[in-house]
Amino acid sequence: MCIEIERRFLIKNNDWEKLINRKSNIIQGYLSSYSEDWIVRIRSEDDLFKLTLKKYISKSKNFEFEYEIPKKEGEMIISEIKNPIIKERFYLHFKGKEWIIDRFKGNNFPLEIAEVELKTINEQINFPSFLSKEITGVKKFSNFELSNKPFSYWNKEIY
Repeated sequence: MCIEIERRFLIKNNDWEKLINRKSNIIQGYLSSYSEDWIVRIRSEDDLFKLTLKKYISKSKNFEFEYEIPKKEGEMIISEIKNPIIKERFYLHFKGKEWIIDRFKGNNFPLEIAEVELKTINEQINFPSFLSKEITGVKKFSNFELSNKPFSYWNKEIY
């Protein structure tokens, strides 16, 4: 069984840019209608296509199963997605942990989210200075919800 444990944060400055190891471009979309059930995601990251089955367990834990699919089939599925998430993903290391920064494009611009995957729910980590508010488990910041109600449509005073 695959369990993903992660913490997510908003970003307050660009200090993370000097830590970048690599960058990729992502397009993803959802084949599910409700976030309370299993979510089915299609993702293209640098021409590698994956189908993912994900289900919320608790604030920072999800079931997650990923399967690579052929490029031709992935392109066909993504072409049918109505509200794709488009983002640049940056990979960086900070004090022994790999962090991911997602810089959203399109209707979710200028949102930027940092996340780190953990081995255990209570794992102690060092927090980089570029982090702002923690949004772990805040549903409206999930990629699924952002595909349904993009960041650019939000009333910014309430987030």
